[in-house]
Amino acid sequence: MSMKESKPNLSHSQVMEIVKRLFGLTASTIHPLPSYDDQNFYVASSEGGEYVLKVMNSVDSQNFTLLELQTHAMNFLHQRGLPAQTALPNLTGQLLSLEEIDCGYGMQKYLVRLLTYLPGTTIAKITSSPQILYEVGKMAATLDKVLLQMEHPNISALQRENFRWNLGSIPLLNQYLHVMDGDPVQKIVKGVMEQYQAQVVPKLTLFRKCINHGDLNDHNLLVEPIGPSRYKISGILDFGDMSYGYFIFELAIAIMYMMIENSNPIDVRGPVVAGWESVFPLNDAEKDALYFLVLGRFCQSLVLARHAVIQQPENTEYLMTTAKTGVHHLYRLWELGKEEVERIWFRSVAQFSHATFIDRD
Repeated sequence: MSMKESKPNLSHSQVMEIVKRLFGLTASTIHPLPSYDDQNFYVASSEGGEYVLKVMNSVDSQNFTLLELQTHAMNFLHQRGLPAQTALPNLTGQLLSLEEIDCGYGMQKYLVRLLTYLPGTTIAKITSSPQILYEVGKMAATLDKVLLQMEHPNISALQRENFRWNLGSIPLLNQYLHVMDGDPVQKIVKGVMEQYQAQVVPKLTLFRKCINHGDLNDHNLLVEPIGPSRYKISGILDFGDMSYGYFIFELAIAIMYMMIENSNPIDVRGPVVAGWESVFPLNDAEKDALYFLVLGRFCQSLVLARHAVIQQPENTEYLMTTAKTGVHHLYRLWELGKEEVERIWFRSVAQFSHATFIDRD
């Protein structure tokens, strides 16, 4: 089944019917929210609440155990004070419901959840200052440390072998590289993959293990203002890429995505790492691998987005959000080289470790 055929495509009336039948709510406002391969809707009810209806694609909907575990993780984090969405029980008390729906490709089964709606603006829509970048690093490390405490009978489902978005899956890009044929960036992607094998893989045993959110991008983090040009993180969205990995993977992913919309992308790492290390100091092996891990995430994003566009041409604008500027950042980081980039990075970490915004409320 193609990605296009597995992605749900519910109509306005289908959303109204599901919300009423499953949750007893009368939808007064419905509008779509962006999504990679699922379908999300903002729903306001006549009864007064605001929600997000999340309809999973029909392929991922077959893995009930993993989705139930992700839902559990969201609730677990929320109970410990982190701003994660939580799933609301339906009329039968279930947090997930497998529904048969016809989205134009015949009847298929889609897992449906109703999530709390979190206030705030995505980081992609603000000018990201060192202060909020510090908060991103701090939140990323805090999230992974809290997830270490999580217990669940099916937690082994997060051992997602060959999950293509895990940073340990850089070698899997080989099977998608043909989508870059004729594009000069393909040579850099191949170079990064070679360096990953040579420089990162031998160090994996030295990295500290954890459960990764795996997608702390500038559209999955919400912020609210707390003063002039100061923000707090008000929401962590989309736990669909959760898997077992390493602390350093989470940090590399966060740095890469915070670079996307930044006018000085190479300077992003300083405040993000300073925030991270206020919670979880890095060891030498992790520091040494960070350059190639950030490059690796850029490569994953560019190659997998190009592959997705072939299957979902109607969703090109959203799928290529990261690629628009990501390719330029990848070129720049690769051309500067590891030694020069790290010189800039570590100089800025020291600067932000002593920044005045850190100890303020």
